[in-house]
Amino acid sequence: MEKVFPKLQDEPWRVLEFYSGIGGMRYSLLSAGIHAKVVQAFDINDKANDVYEHNFGDRPYQGNIESLTAADIDSYQAHVWLLSPPCQPYTRQGLQKQSGDARAFSFLKILELMLQASRPPVMLFMENVVGFETSDTHTKMIEILEKAGFSTQEFILSPMQFGVPYSRPRYFCLAKRKPLSFQKQLHNNQLLWSPSPLLDNDADLESIETHGSQATSDKLLLSCEPICRFLDHSNHRELSFYDASSIQSEVALEKNEDPNEQVIESFNQYLVPSGLIDRWGSAMDIVYPDSRRCCCFTKSYYRYVKGTGSLLAPFEAERMGKAHSLKEQKLRYFTPREVANLHSFPKDFQFPQHIGLRQRYVFHFPLDSPPSFLITCRFNSGGLFRQVSQDDKTISFSCAVKEHLI
Repeated sequence: MEKVFPKLQDEPWRVLEFYSGIGGMRYSLLSAGIHAKVVQAFDINDKANDVYEHNFGDRPYQGNIESLTAADIDSYQAHVWLLSPPCQPYTRQGLQKQSGDARAFSFLKILELMLQASRPPVMLFMENVVGFETSDTHTKMIEILEKAGFSTQEFILSPMQFGVPYSRPRYFCLAKRKPLSFQKQLHNNQLLWSPSPLLDNDADLESIETHGSQATSDKLLLSCEPICRFLDHSNHRELSFYDASSIQSEVALEKNEDPNEQVIESFNQYLVPSGLIDRWGSAMDIVYPDSRRCCCFTKSYYRYVKGTGSLLAPFEAERMGKAHSLKEQKLRYFTPREVANLHSFPKDFQFPQHIGLRQRYVFHFPLDSPPSFLITCRFNSGGLFRQVSQDDKTISFSCAVKEHLI
């Protein structure tokens, strides 16, 4: 195993991006301002790779990553690995087969390659669904990382803790290979999970509450920006969310036999049908532009309304009254652009025009050939991770990763 560590301050980090999906990890890396180069991305889903290539200009490797060898890994000379492996083996709704699930095999195979490679990574960042941290896959991951000489710090964090009104806790693991070390070694080999907002300039992991209370919940809610900050206020007839140069005429699109294959960004297509309101109205989670929380969206969002994510009543609650008829509130689904906003994708992110509407929703969530999902939660740089040398401004959660990796 290589003993010489690169001078990461003097050269760009060479990065491998596993399970790259539509590029969430890479966008987070860019948002953090890290001097890095993604030397190779990997994903088996062809449409996810279409989206990735459309936005970054290079296409991920689409083969089976279980076929990679230690020699392949060495050839990339990568300093950093980013991993967002399939989450289905660990979800509450799934079979919870954990490492026995075929979708977990490639992740464990990749980790084991570190023990065989002569040029293993010096840093690693991995994310997954809450529930992974109690799985046998997690146990095996930690064992492999320890054998490979890594120290780890683990977190469960939600966008709401960083001011984004979106309730979706996720598991994150940061790892550094010795002799590199974390600035706050007190948190080594620990899982930190706090319900508190992490925007306060005085916030620090040592002092954050570890048990929730109503006061903590209220403070968390108030720390979030209103949903209206994440809504798409552009022309719904022709949103900038997809490549305008490839848009066919509306007349031609209307003649298309499969409306899912060609997307007309008409506002009306997001309205919830009255029949669904009659049937499921009592089970709907309804939010308003002034709300400061919305539920986690699932891959069935837009196909179903019950338990798949929040619906938007576009008029302020004070104007319509929350007791007002649901049909009169013009309930609608969040658009794919708005879902992307809540996931903190940048404004210039686009879907290529051939990606259908339902597929656009699915790409923000886990699926059988999982696209990467990374919350680039935002926080004030003077807060939780004080070592981040940035101006006092809103920056991405990935800066937290940067502080821990450097």
